[in-house]
Amino acid sequence: MFKRLKPHRPLRQTLNNHSQTKQINTTTSQIQKSKWTNFRTIFTKWVPLGSVIYVGWCYIRASINYEVSQVEIKFYEMFPFRITSRLWGKIAATEIPVALRSFVYGTYVRMFNVDISEAAVTDLTYYKSLSAFFTRSLREGARVLAPASCVSPCDGVVLNCGPAKSDRIEQVKGVTYSLEEFLGENKWSQNKGKNYYDSLLKDKSNILHQCIIYLAPGDYHRFHSPCDWTSTFRRHFSGKLLSVNPWMANLIPGLFTMNERAVYVGDWEYGFFSMTAVGATNVGSIEIYKDPELKTNTKGNRKRVDEYDMGKVAFKKGELFGQFNMGSTIILLFEAPANFQLNLKAGDKVLMGQALTLMSKEKSR
Repeated sequence: MFKRLKPHRPLRQTLNNHSQTKQINTTTSQIQKSKWTNFRTIFTKWVPLGSVIYVGWCYIRASINYEVSQVEIKFYEMFPFRITSRLWGKIAATEIPVALRSFVYGTYVRMFNVDISEAAVTDLTYYKSLSAFFTRSLREGARVLAPASCVSPCDGVVLNCGPAKSDRIEQVKGVTYSLEEFLGENKWSQNKGKNYYDSLLKDKSNILHQCIIYLAPGDYHRFHSPCDWTSTFRRHFSGKLLSVNPWMANLIPGLFTMNERAVYVGDWEYGFFSMTAVGATNVGSIEIYKDPELKTNTKGNRKRVDEYDMGKVAFKKGELFGQFNMGSTIILLFEAPANFQLNLKAGDKVLMGQALTLMSKEKSR
């Protein structure tokens, strides 16, 4: 007749259990939130993702002639493209399963109009990674060296080409960059001049000429020596990794003085000669075959500058010089007589080995 009574649990203990459960739930929720809001995650997940989305949006707007404001340009320059580019470099170097290679590389070929018939190996399954595919070599005879003193060092599109008569040089028509900021202090020459421009010239009757060539993602990614010359000095600027496509070059003055670049200076038949490989967004690295000490897109202060006395390293016209792990830009700055005419204009498509001068083209016919 008497019901069995359950042991009595104090109210305080029950309340404590409820309080502890609520506390655990709150802590778990805070931990989950902190995973997506902490300082490290912002820079490793949200910022790179936002950078990619923003750059994509810029390309879309460019196609409809949208006018970009200076505020947007400054905001764009603040994006951590060095981080995203290092990440892309790791992805590009990852080995792809053989079964997926034809699909992955085939999609890239169609997207960027790659002429795979020019490659030394046309079998897409041969390339272990995207980096290996980007830096593929050409088959013998795919490019012919013109009988000119100076030829195109790479495949690409000309951004600017012609005489450079002052310390301010055009990167594209109407948009300039500083010669001294681009090359850095003149430590390789004892020449005296009233300004930086004159200090580069060995023969004061000569002038400087330049040729800027942009390598698109679908272009042949290796670059060659454009002439017979000797390099004596290399300067590596860490810099930023902004996009260097023609649209950006037209928007941002001094773009080439801001980006990471490896500057090689020396002499050729007319005097001063320089060849510069400029880094860009998603360029995993710049490799120079005769300079294994060069390490690009590394962690650290992006304003650092490394210098290297190369002694005398000779390059022959057409010799392999280096490679990009994605599209970028090659800039030639060299001394020559005032009547040395570069017969190219902005927008011209060039191939490695193509003559740069009008006189050489006429002689080769």
